[in-house]
Amino acid sequence: MRREPAHSADDSASFSEGGRGRVTRRAFIGLCAATAACAAVGGAGKAFAGQGDLLRPPGGQDEALLHAACLKCDRCRSVCPTGCVSVATVDDGFLQARTPKLNFHRGYCDFCGKCQEVCATGALGAFDPACDKIGVAVVQRDRCLAYTLGCENCKDSCAFGALTFDGDRRPVIDAQLCNGCGACECACTALVYGTFSGGTRRGIVVESVSAYEAIGSTLVDGEGR
Repeated sequence: MRREPAHSADDSASFSEGGRGRVTRRAFIGLCAATAACAAVGGAGKAFAGQGDLLRPPGGQDEALLHAACLKCDRCRSVCPTGCVSVATVDDGFLQARTPKLNFHRGYCDFCGKCQEVCATGALGAFDPACDKIGVAVVQRDRCLAYTLGCENCKDSCAFGALTFDGDRRPVIDAQLCNGCGACECACTALVYGTFSGGTRRGIVVESVSAYEAIGSTLVDGEGR
């Protein structure tokens, strides 16, 4: 006579009444474990890939193309005459590490095209500063010295007419005209010799296009990097 297999208390216990849709404790615990594992993998994936909003040299705004073609040869950084081309680190995400990014604390982009010329794979493609954007400058009201000391050091930095000063002598950014060259951020003396408040933000910072669209304004209170 065939004997029915024995069931443990954990197997037979249910979290619902009746025969339909019963979930045993063992299945429930397994589901929780799987959910936790997926969450951990998701967090690791974010750290692995990074946030995807780095400022790239001209022509590197297509992230998929840049990652597919970039050899991380460092030629773009080496050839940059103003020194604004830098390289991403593991803090930017493991996939981003050693890919080119811009650092406007060191210089600004004059769109000379040399980084594109030395790129052998086309990771840095065509770029027209009159209509294409590296990013958009955003005034950080909590850091901008014009709001406290009457600073105008960035006033004549923009060659594209995107930066003007209002009646209170405070900088105003025209997002349509700004192409993210970084000249204003480079000229800003907040965090340098004008004043030092800690952190990495200056009075004006260039945000990636996606980051700017999320912020939705060129004037913020401490929202930038």
